[in-house]
Amino acid sequence: MFNIPIKYDKLLKLMEKQGITSYTLKKNNIIGQATFKKIKEGGDIDTRTIAKLCGLLNCQPGDILEYIPENEKPQE
Repeated sequence: MFNIPIKYDKLLKLMEKQGITSYTLKKNNIIGQATFKKIKEGGDIDTRTIAKLCGLLNCQPGDILEYIPENEKPQE
């Protein structure tokens, strides 16, 4: 799987802080389990998903994702 240079650690921390689980996201039709799995694995999500998450969390995109240049990523 190709990993994009976007990290969603901020999103996961904000969700935890607000008590929002993957079940909450699915139950309220925010995003599906497959999309949440992409987030957990550092995959590609679209801007509609980002907008839904920002609406739910009352935040801006920069509050939930971070760009990490290729040369700053840890070696796998």
